[in-house]
Amino acid sequence: MNWRSARHWVFDMDGTLTVAVHDFAAIRRALEIPPQDDILAHLAALPAEQAAAKHRWLIDHERELAAAARPAEGAAELLRCLQVRGCRLGILTRNDRELALLTLRTIGLLDCFEPAAILGRADSLPKPSPDGLLRLATAWRQPTQELVMVGDYLHDLECARAAGAFPILVNRPDNLWPALTGHHAASCRALLEELDP
Repeated sequence: MNWRSARHWVFDMDGTLTVAVHDFAAIRRALEIPPQDDILAHLAALPAEQAAAKHRWLIDHERELAAAARPAEGAAELLRCLQVRGCRLGILTRNDRELALLTLRTIGLLDCFEPAAILGRADSLPKPSPDGLLRLATAWRQPTQELVMVGDYLHDLECARAAGAFPILVNRPDNLWPALTGHHAASCRALLEELDP
């Protein structure tokens, strides 16, 4: 697809639209999760009572980060440009939905998204599962091949590939996953500058 003229864009949030602040190694240590384990998958496998306590800690920690969130370089300008073009915009995050709303409000971009197009970790299977993208494609009545998925991490690219969407990697100086990346831009600002006029 020609991503530069795409009309349906889905964004990861933390580290993509915001300056990356999550210290996942420290989170794993605090929650006693082995370094190699996926945090959400590990918590999902715990007994309910133990998982609930760790989820509470995670939510409290993430709430502090959300309240102090700052937009990534060029993120606001990119979203405003797409909004002016009449594009439909979605969020697919492994964060909690309420905290996603808080984060977007904090960085002044909540109005760019329809509420139903903001999916958190309880609204679909977490990335790298394509479930969230499939849900958005269905809601928008679009084939997944018409969706662009923008993110800063491997899970975003794997999710896009599994769904058949076009994967764009941003906010990384180098393309760490070239086999999965459809396009790489060093920042959201760089991506904006590459859009069709």
